[in-house]
Amino acid sequence: MDDSVPGAVAATGEQLPDVDIDRIMAALPHRYPFLMIDRIVELVANESATGIKCVTVNEPHFQGHFPEKPIMPGVLMIEAMAQTAAVLVLESGKLDPEGKLVYFMSISEARFRRPVVPGDVLRIEVNKIRNRGNVWKFKGKAKVEDRTVAEATFSAMLVENV
Repeated sequence: MDDSVPGAVAATGEQLPDVDIDRIMAALPHRYPFLMIDRIVELVANESATGIKCVTVNEPHFQGHFPEKPIMPGVLMIEAMAQTAAVLVLESGKLDPEGKLVYFMSISEARFRRPVVPGDVLRIEVNKIRNRGNVWKFKGKAKVEDRTVAEATFSAMLVENV
């Protein structure tokens, strides 16, 4: 994964390196067509992460949502927030992702402000509100060109995949 000490925890507020698609795929079990982030461009240990999603017309959900006017489904923007948050948790804890999954527990205060269409670049910003044990709560926001297109508060749990 990287040259850090296995099992070492990053200090809260420590600026961590960007995460490329190879490390995202090592951290998350998601694959096409459900991998919703392409890169993590800002990562502050135990605090926040910013992911990038390049939206293309070739994505399968556009075949039915909607054929004459392709619009990215809002739930997929929330999924992109959750995947960004999962990478934040795993990278902050310098955890070996093998055998671990991150599950949604709740989604609240979801708002969809503007349509997202092919050609847009989503900037997904997540901030940790709190965590207790293996449960985290986040505030997420998705932006296109500095304009908020979606936002939500959500919680997730890290579990062993046995």
